[in-house]
Amino acid sequence: MGSGQVTQRLDWNGKRVTVAGLGVSGIPAARVLHGLGARVTVVDDGDDERSRAQAAALEAEGVTVRLGDGATLPSGTELIVTAPGWRPDKPLFAAAAEAGVEVWGDVELAWRLRGPGAAPWLAVTGTNGKTTTVRMLASILEAAGLRTAAVGNIGVSLLDAVLGDEEYDVLAVELSSYQLHWAPSVRVHSAAVLNLAPDHLDWHGSMEAYAADKGRIYEGNQVACVYNVADEATEDLVRAADVEEGCRAIGFTLGTPGPSEVGVVEGLLVDRAFVENRRENAQELAEVADVQPPAPHNIANALAAAALARAFGVDAKAVRDGLKAFRPDPHRIELVEEVGGVTYVDDSKATNTHAAEASLAAYDPIVWIAGGLAKGATFDELVQKSAKRLRGAVLIGADRALIREALARHAPEVPVVDLDRTDTGAMSEAVREAARLARPGDTVLLAPACASMDMFTNYNKRGEAFADAVRALAATGDA
Repeated sequence: MGSGQVTQRLDWNGKRVTVAGLGVSGIPAARVLHGLGARVTVVDDGDDERSRAQAAALEAEGVTVRLGDGATLPSGTELIVTAPGWRPDKPLFAAAAEAGVEVWGDVELAWRLRGPGAAPWLAVTGTNGKTTTVRMLASILEAAGLRTAAVGNIGVSLLDAVLGDEEYDVLAVELSSYQLHWAPSVRVHSAAVLNLAPDHLDWHGSMEAYAADKGRIYEGNQVACVYNVADEATEDLVRAADVEEGCRAIGFTLGTPGPSEVGVVEGLLVDRAFVENRRENAQELAEVADVQPPAPHNIANALAAAALARAFGVDAKAVRDGLKAFRPDPHRIELVEEVGGVTYVDDSKATNTHAAEASLAAYDPIVWIAGGLAKGATFDELVQKSAKRLRGAVLIGADRALIREALARHAPEVPVVDLDRTDTGAMSEAVREAARLARPGDTVLLAPACASMDMFTNYNKRGEAFADAVRALAATGDA
């Protein structure tokens, strides 16, 4: 089992720290820093009723808050701690660079605040699959009898995990590209980049910058850099990383693994990386059937989680037990119901084309419910790859025309229902139309390839609307 590196702890007493952004990371960071004796000023662009209430609560505790002006650097600032969503091109950061002021994110702050003997981190990033993989990893670590938690972008906050009373042996950490951008000194035990596809390019500025931020997760790795054999860009990031002496590159693949890889052989997940004589030997870890749901991209998630656990010294039995115990979060390839011989699957979490492609690859034939906010995405490649699987498509949301046009170009024979409405009731009509197109044995799949905010509060609400519509369909027998 590995040990965590602990950076030198700073003297916070009287240090002037500006926290950029109220919200889920900014408010806890401000409270922690104030508790350490720092002189904290929170800045935020907002000045609405909610912001004013949050500001009042912080000011009552002795924190200074400046609303409606997140652009100006407060006088005397020695450090900025930013919410991960704040874009690097904001004027505040240009002013910080000019003044020679460092900028950290909440992840960097948590890393710097770890105490002696702190739990090492096993970290995961990627365009899609991060949350599932981290939760699988935590389940495996728990099955091995280790004190652990899924933290970072999910579950317990990193600051709580680092500063709380609970003691951990190891942490399973989900890190977004935003968080990694603002985490210059984080150096983890082992890390995985699951995949790379265009996403958040408006924030990062380019695919190269996005990939570079993802690749930061490998910097200083101690034992293993886990990459996706099917995604060459992830291996390129390993090659570019500056790691500790002896750290190994470990691939995961849905095919037969080579030495220093984990993969699949005849329905089994197998390890040829963490065994003696890996050129000739392999260790069975689990059965494909132990992974739920056993869709290809979810098997890949399981292999990445298994590789990180094995890098930490976990035995094969714990890998199997952890994967068998794991259940995915709602709205991630979730079976809702079977109605009239047609299976209805909710993958509302597929908010970009890369996630939707993985979801569409898991079923055949499919009536596809798609659409929403495209966030600058194009759909030609997705439709080209998935066309042969499509029985039909039902399109909803603000940017559905982009998908309709891609279908017309690359799958003109596929019947398309274009619902010209963006109210929340559109989902019920979409499910009825999908049921009309489907035949027994088909899958009606909600994999929108788009964000949800044109019609719903978030992807969870979209998935719930789909599930409610399916259950209503089942109750009426109208299928």
